[in-house]
Amino acid sequence: MSAIARAMEVARSNLYEKRVPRSLRTPAGDVEALAALKSVVGTRCTYGYRRAAAVANRARKLAGLKAINHKKAYRLFKANGLLLPRHTGYIENRHEGKVITLQSDVRWCSDGFEFRCWNGDKVYVIFSLDCCDREVIAFEAAVECPTGEMVRNVMRTSVAARFGEAAISVPHRVEWLSDNGPQFAADETKRFGKSLGLTVCNTPAYSPESNGMAEALVKTFKRDYVYVNELHSAQSVLALLPAWFDDYNSVHPHKGLRMMSPRQFRQKQASRKTGGTQQQVEAELVAHKPNAAVVS
Repeated sequence: MSAIARAMEVARSNLYEKRVPRSLRTPAGDVEALAALKSVVGTRCTYGYRRAAAVANRARKLAGLKAINHKKAYRLFKANGLLLPRHTGYIENRHEGKVITLQSDVRWCSDGFEFRCWNGDKVYVIFSLDCCDREVIAFEAAVECPTGEMVRNVMRTSVAARFGEAAISVPHRVEWLSDNGPQFAADETKRFGKSLGLTVCNTPAYSPESNGMAEALVKTFKRDYVYVNELHSAQSVLALLPAWFDDYNSVHPHKGLRMMSPRQFRQKQASRKTGGTQQQVEAELVAHKPNAAVVS
């Protein structure tokens, strides 16, 4: 072979039989098996590769043909884009909007959470959060399951906290966003929210992303405050909750707020309106909470 290659002045490799690489070869029977599987999927579009192979094998057995192995069925389904999306029990919803707002007091979100104390007591918390400055405006905590009355108390306290104790309603449109929990979706709660001037909104079912800011607060609050403190009993925790929420509002830095705390961000917004300096903002923050860390 070498002598022939030298005589013809060609590379010896050109004289060998060209073979298709093993990775590109079509295994015997794949074309026939794929046609059988496609015939099943054509009439039963909800069948995956296992059920499609089982139905196809019934006909193949009667015809005396070899059964299609489930591994081959999976390979053919995957190669030809026939695999069904994996079902996890979660209903996917499209989210094209944003929960966050560019100004404070435009949208408030609300949610609740619970945790168990060391002695077995449970503590339930309902809160409201501004979707711009991330400040926890108001909260209610109890040892009983949350009720619509707790939500209405939070609504009333939120309006008073942002617009003054004498305010009986909001001066402009403010959305109240919550999920479809019974305490939030109750007719009495919705009517009460409307009496305060709030635009009550409920997220779609199976859509926690629609209230993602409140969900994020629950995760953060449990991680940074609940799980790192002593939870002897419900009564001891109820006494600590105001300090925890105050610390969150005054100290906790947020990436979305350029690592400022909610209260520091609000004071900076106020200084821009009144012409105050950053030093004055930090001085006001320290005066409000002497142990607060000012994040620059």
